[in-house]
Formats: sequence, structure tokens, C-alpha cells
Amino acid sequence: MTFTAPASFTTRPTLRGTFGMSASTHWTATATAQAVLERGGNAFDAATAAAFVLHVVEPHLNGPGGDLVAILRPAGAAEPVVLMGQGPAPAAASIEAFRAQGLDLVPGSGGLAAAVPGAVDAWLLLLRDHGTWELADVLAFAVGYARDGHPLVAGAAATIARVADLFRDHWPSSAERWMPDGAPPQPDDLVRNPAYADVLEALVAAGAGAPGRRSRIDAARRAWMTEILPVAADFVAQPHTHSDGAARRGILDRDDLAAFEAGYEPVVSAQFRGWTVHKPGVWTQGPALLHTLRMLDPLDDADLDPSTAAGGHTLLEAQKLAYADRDAWFGDTDDAVSAGAFLDDAYIDRRRSLLTADASTELRPGSPDGREPLLPPLRTEARASMGSTGEPTVSRTGATRGDTCHLDVIDRWGNVVSATPSGGWLQSSPTVPELGFCLGTRMQMTWLMPGHAASLVPGRRPRTTLTPTLVSRGDAVTALGSPGGDQQDQWQLPAIVRMIVGGYSAQQAIDAPTLHTTALADSFWPRTWTPAGAVVEDRLGEDVIAELERRGHRVTRAGGWALGRVSAVGRDEAGLLFAAANPRGMQGYAAGR
Repeated sequence: MTFTAPASFTTRPTLRGTFGMSASTHWTATATAQAVLERGGNAFDAATAAAFVLHVVEPHLNGPGGDLVAILRPAGAAEPVVLMGQGPAPAAASIEAFRAQGLDLVPGSGGLAAAVPGAVDAWLLLLRDHGTWELADVLAFAVGYARDGHPLVAGAAATIARVADLFRDHWPSSAERWMPDGAPPQPDDLVRNPAYADVLEALVAAGAGAPGRRSRIDAARRAWMTEILPVAADFVAQPHTHSDGAARRGILDRDDLAAFEAGYEPVVSAQFRGWTVHKPGVWTQGPALLHTLRMLDPLDDADLDPSTAAGGHTLLEAQKLAYADRDAWFGDTDDAVSAGAFLDDAYIDRRRSLLTADASTELRPGSPDGREPLLPPLRTEARASMGSTGEPTVSRTGATRGDTCHLDVIDRWGNVVSATPSGGWLQSSPTVPELGFCLGTRMQMTWLMPGHAASLVPGRRPRTTLTPTLVSRGDAVTALGSPGGDQQDQWQLPAIVRMIVGGYSAQQAIDAPTLHTTALADSFWPRTWTPAGAVVEDRLGEDVIAELERRGHRVTRAGGWALGRVSAVGRDEAGLLFAAANPRGMQGYAAGR
């Protein structure tokens, strides 16, 4: 028995792709990517140009002081690779040092939670190695929007309004940056960021005398890490209010910045129904999606349909097992599990055997390599905060409270990239006046407990939620991803299952009603969990929702079109290109020609 897309879900046409296809979380980024493609740039030129535009137009979702994870497959390459733009914890960031300040969690906002920013260096590395355009041409779009202005997206206006008191009372530089007249801006107000425009022009100027395009980009990378970012580190070293209400100093310093370089890493891959799914490694949450797909692979098609109670229940329960393993084993330390042990056939079979007809209320990590799992403290009640909790991803009801970006690009030659830039949100820490942006708070994803895979360790990367995806079979490929913190892969999973098992088009799969579990340890401060929690879109239907509740899921209804921010581009087996974007929130866009 199979399931297929209902007739009510329409599809978008595929194209021969004279130039290429792109999709992102903001129209300016999609338009920028298309402009680059139509002017002869490749997918990597287009993605880099779009990414710097996203820094300007979606400052509540990402920023230059943030981080980046991407997967790219150059045309003709045998395997995709991961572009790693996640900086490590500073040398002074030890568990002992944080505990000495009376902390049991890394704060969710403020400079003390800042890891080394990796996004800009990673984008410049991608441009150097795989792009074709000069840096000045790539950055021109972002410079224009920053200097001349852009209509403020509604989500950014709402975020500023939400943290307005924090800015007025505690972060005056942020108040000056975002509320110069004393009141939060309104949606579609024209906003400018001349300080950041100056920063981007300084990057171009840094390489002006260097011989060759690669040398010019490398000069910009050095200037970014050794001249520009140190200004931010010095700024947050002054005491300022953090999410717990205390005044604290940042500890990121110039040596931490100078030592970092973005780089490339192998993907982790797994098979699902004849397709290969590629993810970043266990320093992200990406392999949890592979683990889930491996558990689902041999099950009947009817048990995988997310539009039914049986399918929705199966997806929720499989993910709870995968994320329990994530919470026990994933990280960038010696205590992390190896991807091979986590995806081992025998281990997958043992985990699959735990799936039952009823919703589990436990967090049940396994022992993929024979060690006993170590779980962090589990909190079921959120704490009060100062109004900013870093990237609090999406609320339990699906309402966006600050989030992430995603973009996908494929070009006429077959180059493809799936990228999830994030961090450095305007609500993360005080704005650095000279730079026009702030630092991120990725260290809040570490635990202040020794011996855990995601423990805070100087020089190690926080385990990140950023998790782009590539799915391939022969010449066919799909690049997809989503904002949403812990929900990123949870929203990608139903889309992937619907495309591969149900035969949905990418747009049909993205449009279809979705759901996710909250029975995991939140990756963001204050790190809570909801046993048996499930969030669903009302469009799943009363009968399906009632059956999920009967099986023991603690269901929260999010509304009709509230969950999921997935976008995708790709090339099908006939060589046609396609793009699809999320309609929820009226902010995702897809384009191609």
C-alpha cells in the first residue's frame, strides 16, 4: 500500500534551467541569487551573494557574527562535502570558569555565550574555492541594501518590539541601532545599516592590492578575523546584561579569532528507499535524521504517511529515539559517538524494535558503542528571562520568536548548495556600534557538566542545530533545509518521506500539513523538554489529531499553516530543474529560469 499527494496539493513546473534555481527565506536573497545566476555566476557565487544580503534583511534570523553549516556538490564531484562555518568555544570558556560565576547553564543571550563567529569566513572560503566572481561584485548587493535601505520584514519588527525594553534599559547600543527614535520600527519601514556597509567595503578594500582573485579574498578573510571581529570581542568584554539578568563580560579574545579558519569536512550518508541522504557530522544534529530514516526504511508505506495517525505516530516515535541519542551522544568532543556506530545495522534494528503503538513518555537513549549513555539535566519548566534567549527557535506552539535562515541554489552546470546560516541575531547581544551587528550565542548549546559529548570544552565547537540536507540518486539531486532549531530536521523528515515514498513533488511535500515532537532536550536556553509532547498543524484533521492523543501524545495545535520552513531546489532524473518554497509566514521564495 502506498500513499500519494492529494489532488488539493498542486505542483510547480520544473524547468530546463537556462540559468538555475534558487530558494531562500527572503525575497531579496532569492532575487539576488537569481541575478547572479543570470549574469553568469555559478551556484556558489549566487549563494554567497544571497547570504550577505540575508545578514542585512533578516537580522533577527542571522548575522555576520553568527555561524554557518552548508553542504555543496560541485558539478561532476563524486561526493558532496560539508562547508564548516561553526567556530569553537574561546580558550577561556571552561566549565569551571562558568560555574565560578554561579551558572548552571550557559546564558542564552549576552557576549559570554559567544563562540568564534564562523559564517563570514566560511562564505568567503566557498567563494574563493568554488566561485568565479570578484568579492566586490558579490558583496555589492548587500552593500546596496545596507547603505540605501530595505523594507523591514514583519518578523524583524516583531522581534525588536519584543525586546524593546531590554534594549532601552540594558543594551543602549542596540536601542540606538534599532530604535533611534525611541520606538520599535514598524513592518516595511525603510531601515539602513551604514556601519555594516562600511564593514563590507572594508573587506573589499583589504584585498585591493593583492594579485589574483583568490589572494584578494584571502586578504578579506584575514581582515575579517584580525581587524573587524576583534572590535566586537573588545566591545562585549564590557559588562552587560545577560539572559539571567546578571551583568557579565564576554570572554572571546583576539587570539581565539586569529586561530580560526573555516573548512571542509566529509558528509555522513545513509540510504533510504534507494536514495542517498547526506548530512553534516555528529557535531551537528544532522545524523539524527539519517538514524530516523534508517529506522523507517523497512516499514510499510502506509505506516510512513505523515497525513495519517499511524504515519504521524511512527515518525514522532522514531524521532524521539533518534533525538534521545542526539542528546546523549552528539558533540564535538572525544565523548561523542562515531557516525558508524550510530548508523550500524544491528543498532538500528535494536532501536526500531522499541517502536510501539503508544507514545513513549521517556527519554530513551541507547548504547551504540557499548558505553552507558549520559543525559544532561532535564527541565520541564522554562525560567524567566530578560526577553532574549538567543535563537529560541520556535515556540512550543510554532510561533516564531527568532529563528534561522536557509537557502538552496542549483545552477545550469549542476553545482548545488544547501546552506543554513544562523546566529548573531539582533537579540543575541548588544550591537557593536562601529560594526552594525552583534555576536552570536551558540555556546548556549553546551552543557556545564564534565564528560558529556556536548560539554563546554575550550577550543571545541558547540553542537549545533544547523542541518542542511542533500538527497541524491545518480544524476538526480535535491538540496533542502529549514530554519527552526530543534525542528529543522523534524520538518524536513515528512517532506523527504512524502517525496520519496509518496511521490509528492517538492512543493506538494512542503505544502502538506506537518508535525514535530517536543520530547527532546531543547538545544537553547533554558534547555527544557516536554515528555510525549507533539505539535501539529490543524490541517492534519480532527480524526488524526484525536487518534494521536488517544495513543498518548500531548498534542499542541499550532494552527493551519504554522509549522515548517522548508525550501528546496534540485534536478530530477530527466534533467529538469525545480525549486520550491514554504508558504507559511509568506516569507519563503523560490525562483528560476
